[in-house]
Amino acid sequence: MSNPVGELILGGNLLIAIPIALLAGLVSFASPCVLPLVPGYLGYIGGFTSNEEKGSTKRLVLGVGLFILGFTVVFVAFTVLFGTAGLLLRPWLDLITRIAGALVIVMGVVFIGQVTFAQRTIKPKFKVATGLAGAPLLGVVFALGWTPCVGPTLIAVGSMVLDGGDPGRAAIVGVAYSLGLGIPFLLVALGLNWATGSVAWMRRHIRLINLIGGALLVLIGLLMVTGVWRAIVTSLGAVIGGFDTLL
Repeated sequence: MSNPVGELILGGNLLIAIPIALLAGLVSFASPCVLPLVPGYLGYIGGFTSNEEKGSTKRLVLGVGLFILGFTVVFVAFTVLFGTAGLLLRPWLDLITRIAGALVIVMGVVFIGQVTFAQRTIKPKFKVATGLAGAPLLGVVFALGWTPCVGPTLIAVGSMVLDGGDPGRAAIVGVAYSLGLGIPFLLVALGLNWATGSVAWMRRHIRLINLIGGALLVLIGLLMVTGVWRAIVTSLGAVIGGFDTLL
């Protein structure tokens, strides 16, 4: 007997979309307008804004978790909106997917850094309280204010869930994207030496990361424009549909 939960998680499009969404979140973390500001975000979340003594690691980790929760709510709402649109516009989905693929290609070029005006951020006019109380709101402000900068990867993720046309699965993809973006924050907050070293390495090689990330977006866009993306999703879904999950 098939299991609805297993079918939801192991749906063909999710097997492709979840890893890509995780990678897209990580690439967003490594973007020029997020990575350099990581110490500042951790400072606000920890309740200090200068070189004062940092709060306990446990408090900081809790604050980062609330920060991640804040932007996850926004990004999941975004992906659910795209998933709902895909459900309502199913008769025209093939054409919409191809158009979305063209947009993803453009966003890939933006991420590489060739369209500087599209990489601006919207900085809120109000200040967010520091510490645990302000951490969730800071996450919401981060998601809304930095959307133009992380937009290239976010649009790519949105395009994938648009093709799926399933709000429930779209929410899962939104969570995956948020985890890809949020886990590096959490690892740095834990004070792991290898995580801190990885961030330092990404800062030194940020241009290379942007080139690779942009190239991946362009590749996904090309697959969508040519119809190969939907063919892969359909084929994989058919294969998975041939057996029952054990979940």
